[in-house]
Amino acid sequence: MIEAKSLSKSFGKIKAVDDVTLTIADGRVFGLIGTNGAGKSTFLRMAAGVLKPDKGSITVDGNPVFEEPDTKEEFFYISDEMYFFPNSTPDAMSAFFEKIYPHYDKERYKKLMNDFSLAGRRKINTFSKGMKKQLSIILGLSAMTKYMYCDETFDGLDPVMRQGVKSLFASDMAERGFTPVIASHNLRELEDICDTVGLLHQGGILLSEDLDEVKADIHKLHCVLPKETDMDAVRRCFEILVEDKKGSVYTFTIRGVEEEIMKKINDFEPLFAEMLPLSLEEIFISETGVTGYDIKKFIS
Repeated sequence: MIEAKSLSKSFGKIKAVDDVTLTIADGRVFGLIGTNGAGKSTFLRMAAGVLKPDKGSITVDGNPVFEEPDTKEEFFYISDEMYFFPNSTPDAMSAFFEKIYPHYDKERYKKLMNDFSLAGRRKINTFSKGMKKQLSIILGLSAMTKYMYCDETFDGLDPVMRQGVKSLFASDMAERGFTPVIASHNLRELEDICDTVGLLHQGGILLSEDLDEVKADIHKLHCVLPKETDMDAVRRCFEILVEDKKGSVYTFTIRGVEEEIMKKINDFEPLFAEMLPLSLEEIFISETGVTGYDIKKFIS
């Protein structure tokens, strides 16, 4: 488990991370969402022990991270721009990480390189951005660490490769209790993989929720009501987070229990009513709309 308590980090007058308290559970995919400058990379660098917090603490399985080599063996950090030694090859980087991580799996590295159709003896500086991202992921998975920190890791991967990486993550989670922490500015990129999502805004944590719990508590209702319906009465019956109307069809995002929502709406004798699944985008709009946060910045 990764725990941050009152974590803060500033660079001069710029407060990059501001009093963040956050728990990342084992065996689940945690998505860290935030626009550029929200503090995602700074948070991951503190979690990886690259930066020392100004205030607060961050621990991995109860152990401090900064200047603690034993703790750092438990995670692999893929930065937004992964560093490779000058003029090095994938095979050379693999040999380096094999010395760093005690459970590094060289055979897995070879298999993944073959699966991704990457040449182990080719100079990395001749790789495209996407190929470098693939290599970073291969090295990270071969390290066989308990945690992996991914900073914009899917940026630069094509859709097919993206799904392949997500499948590898899912397989490792099932087989060895692997826990990926994925930072991204793109909400849709993480929608089909994350179990829990944290939203960073101006260095602070705006929201951290288990998606299953959120989806059990928030519902989207499509309905067509009789013309004479008292809409004020309808609104008083529900905790409506978002309301929209197109033609005669109302769409409500409502907090509450699904069965109770349907029972109440049926009291108004709707001409049509049904519940629809919520997307991750809609959940965040619902949860953050009252704060005035522009969720559209995450959608690209």
